[in-house]
Amino acid sequence: MNRRPYALLAGFVFLAPAFAQDFPRTPAEYLRRMDANGDGRIDETEYVRYMSQGFLRMDVNGDGVLDANDAPMRPGARPVHLDEFQRNLIQQFHKLDRNRDGVLDAKELAQPPR
Repeated sequence: MNRRPYALLAGFVFLAPAFAQDFPRTPAEYLRRMDANGDGRIDETEYVRYMSQGFLRMDVNGDGVLDANDAPMRPGARPVHLDEFQRNLIQQFHKLDRNRDGVLDAKELAQPPR
């Protein structure tokens, strides 16, 4: 499986909020924005919901697929489906969860995935 489209899309997802609002400058700021229930930790659902926002903004026609109907694509690029994108986010979440406690703290958010 070619991971490059996911890496590029993940980069756009992190950058998309910067164009719409203040860009979080620290892991603690990311944590506060992702932390829907305010418990100071990010669970898998919160992570996927937050990280999917950029995809959903880019999906102009709302069909759950990023393709040429949403934005120009490079020749040969294949469409990316939301469910596929979110499965990749779940994998990223578990790579970031270094202590395997099922939640991310600011320190884990600051470390690159393995």
